Amino acid sequence: MQHFIRVADLGSFAAAADQLGVARSVVTRRIAALEEHLGVKLITRTTRKLTLTSAGVVYLERCRRILQAIDDAESEVMASSQTPRGQVHMGVPVSFGVRCIAPLLARFHQAYPHMVLTLDFNDRTSDLIDEAMDLAIRVSTELAPGIVARKLSQGRLFTVASPGYLAQHGTPEHPDDLLHHRCLGYTGRAHNRPLLFQVNGQAHTVAPPYVLQANNGDALALAAEQGMGVTTQPDFIVEEALASGTLQPILQDFAPPPFGIYAVLPSNRLLTQRQRVVMDFLAQALRPAGHGA
Repeated sequence: MQHFIRVADLGSFAAAADQLGVARSVVTRRIAALEEHLGVKLITRTTRKLTLTSAGVVYLERCRRILQAIDDAESEVMASSQTPRGQVHMGVPVSFGVRCIAPLLARFHQAYPHMVLTLDFNDRTSDLIDEAMDLAIRVSTELAPGIVARKLSQGRLFTVASPGYLAQHGTPEHPDDLLHHRCLGYTGRAHNRPLLFQVNGQAHTVAPPYVLQANNGDALALAAEQGMGVTTQPDFIVEEALASGTLQPILQDFAPPPFGIYAVLPSNRLLTQRQRVVMDFLAQALRPAGHGA
């Protein structure tokens, strides 16, 4: 059943085999055996794509319900035993994952020794269903409509530059001044997206010229420390540089509202105990200072 669902979701025997960690021939044989057992064709194969038959569509929906019921039953049993077990596949942004999630892993393992975390460090917006993820961490000012998520924490954006750069080029006094500065832009989820500030309590966007663009905030912060220009980055990336003085905050009176740190869940599944355990742990561990014990 799991092999059939994975092939149907990914539209490829090879992709399903890669996710399952088996040879393509294994997946092919198991689907063929399943079709022989049922006495019907579930998948129509052509040289270009796979298509579910009408019987395959019906069987796929029933398989999802059965496996979800099994997962729910396991979660209930584990909850009653008070010993969470099993694997959680979680996507995390690279910089946030390395800086904020990785330091928590030993503590999580100590608290839940029977659970296994599989982390996918990637800045792209993952499709949790297609990639068979249990949850993903998103760092964002807003989430798309319909996203199932729990807010774990929040943070602040800082616009920063090195003391040397500011001494040579001057300190911007208003967001629009960035139009005349060398800027370093993040391209992780939207190429050349404008910077967001607040002016007189209203959202104000600026689209400055960029001398460097990258899909990693740590690289941009390092370039800013070396005097290349101005960049806007989250607190977890620049807090050490701000504390040491290698970067200085600017335009603080125009900073945008805090961004959220969210655990995003697949929309086609009920919440399991394993997911809840991970989210509860992260919500506690990532709680901003001054927000409870």
